[in-house]
Amino acid sequence: MRLLKAVLNPSACDQLISLFSNLPQHDAGVRISGLEGLDAFVGRNGPIGSIAASHLGPECRAVRAVLFDKSAETNWALGWHQDRTICVRERRDVPGFGPWTIKSGLLHVAPPFALLAGMLTLRVHLDDVPSDNAPLLVAPGSHRYGRVPVADIEAVVRKCGVQACIAKAGDVWLYATPILHASEAAVSPARRRVLQLDYAAEKLPDGLEWAGI
Repeated sequence: MRLLKAVLNPSACDQLISLFSNLPQHDAGVRISGLEGLDAFVGRNGPIGSIAASHLGPECRAVRAVLFDKSAETNWALGWHQDRTICVRERRDVPGFGPWTIKSGLLHVAPPFALLAGMLTLRVHLDDVPSDNAPLLVAPGSHRYGRVPVADIEAVVRKCGVQACIAKAGDVWLYATPILHASEAAVSPARRRVLQLDYAAEKLPDGLEWAGI
C-alpha cells in the first residue's frame, strides 16, 4: 500500500465533484457507471488511471467505481472485511467463479482469489481525511493471507497491525484489492467524499465480461 500526495489539484477535485453532482447525495456508497467526463481522469492516460497502468500495465482498466460520501448525516461504520466479488455483465457458469449475488441490482460473483490478487484499488480523496474523520483502516500485508475466513479475520488483523489512511484532498491511496480493511464512524464528522476505483488487467475467462464503469 502506498500514499501518493497531491495527485489532483484543487481544480481537478472540483471538476470531479461537479461530475458527481447528480448522483444521490450522502449515500454510503454509490456505484458509478456511464458517467460522462470520468474517463478523462480514470482512463489509462488520465492522472488516476496512469497510476494503475504503471503497476498493472497498459492493458489495465477501471472495472468498478464507487463514490463513498460520509458526513454527519451518514456517519456509518464498517467492520473488517475483504472485497471478494467482481461485477460482471451476465451470468455464465465458469469453474472457480461463485457464489453469485445481486448487489444494488447488479450481478456479482466471487472469482478465484488469484484474480483478486492481481487487482489494484485506488482511493481518490476529494476532501481532507484527518484522523478524527473516519480514515480507512487497513491491515498492511493481509492480502498475502489469501481468502481469509471470517473467523480468522481478527487474528490476521492483529498479526498485520492497522494503518489509518489519513489524506488531504487530491491524495490517492493505493493497495491490493483483497487487503483487509474497515471504516469506523467519524469522531468529528465532516464531509468525506472518496472515489474508490478497482483496476484489473486480466480478461475474464469463458465469455465472462467485466461490467466496467
